[in-house]
Amino acid sequence: MNIKNILAFAILITGFGIQSQETKNSSKNNKKPNIIFILADDMGYNELGSYGGKIIETPNIDQLAKEGMKFSNHYCGSNICAPSRGTLMTGKHTGHAYIRDNRALPYEGNEPIPAAEITVAEILKTAGYTTGAFGKWGLGYPASEGSPNNQGFDQFYGYNGQIHAHNYFTSYLRKNDLVELNANIDAPYSVYSADIIKDRALEFVEANKNTPFFLYFCPTLPHNPYHQPDDKTLEYYAKKTGFPIGDAHSEDFSVPKYAALTSRLDQEVGEIVAKLKELNLLDDTLIIFASDNGSALTKEEDSFLRTGGDLRGRKSEVYEGGIKSPLIAFWKGKIIPGSSSSHISAFWDFLPTCAEIVKAKTPDNIDGISYLPTLLGKTDKQKQHDYLYWERSQSQAIRKGDMKANFVYDKATQKQNIEIYNLAQDPFEKNNLAETMPELKAEFVKIAQTARVESEIFPLVKKAKKAKVKTH
Repeated sequence: MNIKNILAFAILITGFGIQSQETKNSSKNNKKPNIIFILADDMGYNELGSYGGKIIETPNIDQLAKEGMKFSNHYCGSNICAPSRGTLMTGKHTGHAYIRDNRALPYEGNEPIPAAEITVAEILKTAGYTTGAFGKWGLGYPASEGSPNNQGFDQFYGYNGQIHAHNYFTSYLRKNDLVELNANIDAPYSVYSADIIKDRALEFVEANKNTPFFLYFCPTLPHNPYHQPDDKTLEYYAKKTGFPIGDAHSEDFSVPKYAALTSRLDQEVGEIVAKLKELNLLDDTLIIFASDNGSALTKEEDSFLRTGGDLRGRKSEVYEGGIKSPLIAFWKGKIIPGSSSSHISAFWDFLPTCAEIVKAKTPDNIDGISYLPTLLGKTDKQKQHDYLYWERSQSQAIRKGDMKANFVYDKATQKQNIEIYNLAQDPFEKNNLAETMPELKAEFVKIAQTARVESEIFPLVKKAKKAKVKTH
């Protein structure tokens, strides 16, 4: 049985036409490329077929990889949602970024990034781009200085805060900072948020077909909860895997429900590409696809799907399985089809890459390095990082060349254990070399101390709460 028929992908694949030689005057007059960044939510490194996935079928995203470039050494901004997205937007790693952990507020929304932060959207706006974000934000409550509209986005639609995003059948979404109600109030399960967010993103593309645009498409797929509309995709994966679906509307995990969420994301990517082709924009659009952190599935849940492959660690950990991300880039006529790159890069490189594309100045205090030379096949021009750095919740990680140090916090001893791995020889982080390489260990310790500045809101080492003393 062909999944393209079951999932109604055929029209998307047919409409993909990446190698089409059609040339339209309207697209050729657009000298600045449209830029689309598609951010999956909690997708494992090996989930996609193009990255070794065997169960979940992702033909549209895999087609981007086939006709574009696939990175093998790209990293998320963090091992958890908000700080990862913050590094993507501001070009700073978590030793310098304002947001370094998830911090939901008592009301809707998260700790806001300050107005002083310069985002990639703000840079692109100065270059004449119309900017839109559709999906999950997580970097500032509505109308705060960190809300999308105050950080360079002309339009926003979706979930402002992360906690609200934990419901695909929500009764409302945010249109900019305002509430937009939907039919779920009177008819539960009648409106699926992933569908409406995708539709709004397509409308944004249509509305801005005659001007360069930046689309930050950040849906909640395939993040839990595993709410599903009842459709043939669930039935397909139940038959393919032999696992029961369970209650489609419940929060409970099942193999078919998780697989269907990822396939739904793939279908949405296909619809975006089809819309670009329909509007004759595909030839002038850079599309980048990545995930905000590693797989959130437990090892037991992931034993069949293997979304994390053999990488050690999961979401919230500093091992490769928590911070490594697939990165696929498609740009017709610029990126060599079917190419790959082992360039070591991370989320904070996206901002300077966009700035170089549009010939804009970057802020002086960012950590990112443009990977545009790599995209264009000019590897001799590509600058390299001295190291990549991450921190969160008393743990740190550093990658320097092929060597990686993990500073893993031990709750029992309340100290960091330092582990060192040679990723070229040991990509699954099994052989700890820390005790056999004292000089390198000392170098990593020094970097761990100097690569960061302390944050009052997100301190690396959390102070112990003082015991209350009773007085009589």
